Amino acid sequence: MLCKICKSKGRRNKAVIYLRHHRLALCKEHFIEWFERQTEKAIKEFKMFRREEKVLVAVSGGKDSLSLWFALHRLGYETYGFHISLGIEGWNYSQKSLEVCRRFSERIGRPLLVFNLKEEFGYSIEEIAEGSGRKDVCSVCGTFKRYLMNKIAREKDFRVVATGHNLDDESALLLSNVMRWELGYLGRQYPVLPEEGGFARKVKPFCFLTEKETVSYAILNGIEFMETGCPNAKEATSKTYKQALAFLEHEMPGTKLRFYKEFLRKARPLFEKELKKELELNECEICGMPTTAPVCSVCRTLQRLREC
Repeated sequence: MLCKICKSKGRRNKAVIYLRHHRLALCKEHFIEWFERQTEKAIKEFKMFRREEKVLVAVSGGKDSLSLWFALHRLGYETYGFHISLGIEGWNYSQKSLEVCRRFSERIGRPLLVFNLKEEFGYSIEEIAEGSGRKDVCSVCGTFKRYLMNKIAREKDFRVVATGHNLDDESALLLSNVMRWELGYLGRQYPVLPEEGGFARKVKPFCFLTEKETVSYAILNGIEFMETGCPNAKEATSKTYKQALAFLEHEMPGTKLRFYKEFLRKARPLFEKELKKELELNECEICGMPTTAPVCSVCRTLQRLREC
């Protein structure tokens, strides 16, 4: 199969990827150009950040987050990486993830900020989950990650935090929220979470790009990434929703993109109207971060652990 763009210019370069839902075959050069153009398009469409704003990119060592950092760097944005070392011992996961992020930081010549959970708080994420009586490590991990992204952004004067969530992630989350009719989550699901109430702006420039496209971008650019997922994510329910959508996508190419785009265009405004009046935020009595309670959930969890 020939690259569609090359063919239109009278060249006969072979395609390295075929995007079924776009009916588009592209060579390495034109796929990378297309991918970065789609990223830039999403940034502008949703007014995620301006050229002069510095962007804190949350990087785990996986394909999506490192591809995002690479793409934003190539597009000329002032980027800084941020990695949370969670202390996960299975497969030496945290140690290897940090090493991958550091090597990538050196490759592109951009700074990497690292927060070591064990060193700073005294516990790994698994110890925190076990000590708090939570079996679901992923939900505890998500709470601490969101807290730390906002904390570091605030301390280091970043107004924007970018994450590598892709179309597969967003469509699976949407399906999950629809299945449970989580009105609040449906009203808030959007490629941009606004900067307000002491929270940094959270953005998802890869919201319209599939996992296949991000991994292809990583491979074609020679990006080293963690090929194994977190050992604690084996029971994550998101995998089931992704599998269901993958089946539909195989039968009807473009399903995921239509599902998510049409939700943003037609349904989200309706759910947004149903949101309750915004809860009043105040500063946590211990850490000063925004919270609806006198003490935020992270500080409460750490307090319980230290009292045991």
